[in-house]
Amino acid sequence: MSTIINVNQNILEMEYAVRGPIPQRAAKLKQAGKNVIFCNIGNPQALGQPPLTYHRQVISLIEEPAKIERERELKEIFEESPASNLRYEDFISEDILNLSEEILTKTGMGVGAYTESKGYFFVREAIANFIDKRDRFAPKSNLQSNPESIFLTDGASDGAKRVLDLLIAKKTDGVMIPIPQYPLYSASIRMFGGVQVNYYPDEEKDWALNRATLEDAYSKATQKGVNIKAIVVINPGNPTGSILDARSVHEVIKFAQAHNIAIIADEVYQENLYGGEFVSFAKALGEIKTVPLFSLHSISKGFFGECGHRGGYLEVRNPPQISGEDLDFIDLLLKQASVSLCANSVGQIMTYLMVSPPKKEGKVQEKFIEEKEKVLANLYEKAIMVRKSFEEMDGLEAFGKTGAMYLFPRLNKLPTGTDDFDYCMALLEETGLCVVNGSGFGLKNHLRIAFLPSKKDLEDVLPRWIRFHNNYVNGTR
Repeated sequence: MSTIINVNQNILEMEYAVRGPIPQRAAKLKQAGKNVIFCNIGNPQALGQPPLTYHRQVISLIEEPAKIERERELKEIFEESPASNLRYEDFISEDILNLSEEILTKTGMGVGAYTESKGYFFVREAIANFIDKRDRFAPKSNLQSNPESIFLTDGASDGAKRVLDLLIAKKTDGVMIPIPQYPLYSASIRMFGGVQVNYYPDEEKDWALNRATLEDAYSKATQKGVNIKAIVVINPGNPTGSILDARSVHEVIKFAQAHNIAIIADEVYQENLYGGEFVSFAKALGEIKTVPLFSLHSISKGFFGECGHRGGYLEVRNPPQISGEDLDFIDLLLKQASVSLCANSVGQIMTYLMVSPPKKEGKVQEKFIEEKEKVLANLYEKAIMVRKSFEEMDGLEAFGKTGAMYLFPRLNKLPTGTDDFDYCMALLEETGLCVVNGSGFGLKNHLRIAFLPSKKDLEDVLPRWIRFHNNYVNGTR
């Protein structure tokens, strides 16, 4: 007989819809031979998005440095005896070889060794420069990013969990999260034993935020004895795909300042704008020194799609002091990070490449820009395809600008006795399209679809989805 043990109840009660019952059923259907199109998660390369040549060439050389000299030797042989089918384009550029050598020198002992607990300093320095350039912070101003306030992480999820783990000290400590929200936050708050406090962006006003909505959520929670420590904002949004306007960003900052709480800014989709404008919380915060800000970014999204390499960063501004200790929050984050020694080194280098695109004019830069623009244009074209199909679906509406990698339409019409979970499961069984029900993100009668499959797959499945939808909601299946 197996031993029976008690375990952490918080983990037992965690829910994570993007890997929940519908995707699990999809996996079984695929194993049984059914053609399944997985639109449940933002995992671009799993659905055919090619990795950037710049990233992969550098990583391949750093992982096996002997290839650098070997590449040069092969090129010399080719130049001496060019009578072959090879071309100069078949060899890795000297710029890439030089960059790889520079990175290896900066790592000290290569990527097989532990790094500093915060991560390689040269990577953190590059991230600080990236933030300063993005937000147009003047050189030597007090707004400039500090490499010592940056932590390299195994993806943005890792950074978010680190902050939440430290903030939630008691069972009455609460964190405000947007509804709908990415389940990382509800699951992590549950795991660390805190209180989830919901606030609701205005769907019909492009998911905008206003002070009254935030104050209402805060007031109701505090009246129940909840001590709110932070507010999470995801911009561009997940699952909504919406892009927050500058007014909404400033509303959050004023609210946080008024109530002496921190902001956790999940900004991993800041490249997925498709013509929209991104306003970072660091830029909007400006000279305000009374609001702690934790900003997250990742190599998994944007046009990089390097989900499996697990790289990202956490930047801290205005770190609070630790009660009863001669420490601030960065000191404690470092202590916490030291337990795991460091984030994975290859993910750190990927993060370096994310914030350090090719600067020198030439073929490497040209190819990088070409691949970047192709990925982003392709994503937007697919978003338009999916959004256009909504127009043919009875009672389906989508609000907000298109951003991130998702659309989050509202199901205004469902048969009596059914909900969005029933709809999404039936959609999967009948068409092979795997999406996630909106209630998995906290908002009923919606669904989230990641517009990542190939255009060919979308052209095949969208007409079937339209037929399924209209038959389902009208009871004619």
